[in-house]
Amino acid sequence: MLKKVALALCLVTVIFAAQGEAKELTNRLGVGVKSHSALDLAQLAAVYYIAPDVSISGGLGIDTQEDYSKFAFNAGIRRIVFKEDNMNFYMGGTLGILNNEVAGDKESGFELNALFGGEFFFTGLDSLAFTFEGGVGVISGDNVRFRTIGDGPFSAGIIFYF
Repeated sequence: MLKKVALALCLVTVIFAAQGEAKELTNRLGVGVKSHSALDLAQLAAVYYIAPDVSISGGLGIDTQEDYSKFAFNAGIRRIVFKEDNMNFYMGGTLGILNNEVAGDKESGFELNALFGGEFFFTGLDSLAFTFEGGVGVISGDNVRFRTIGDGPFSAGIIFYF
């Protein structure tokens, strides 16, 4: 049974991979959701390709829960360093501002991230990208801390390009 499932997955991969082409995203705006902020807060996201290999991105997340509010805003730039048929692999960075309230005690700071990631496109869905990102970051607040970033395709983001 396991061999049949593996064979079926291989056939589906070969069929879909043969039909793909590199995605041309210049002057296209993408909107969607992502979540790689240090606050573990879903964000509305936007990506705009200003050149074939360079894009600017941003995210905004808000939670107004009383005494436990969260706010995150970030902007960044990224460059595609490797193109596959249905995936763009990029590197870049983001800079953001954060505000986190816990039991009425507010803490504000910034977040600086160095990222690598990818946008995966299914064949036939050329405008829908599933993203993943990883990297390292530094966060300021009451104290400065360093962290690693690692998001999978469904936790990092889904972007629709117009």
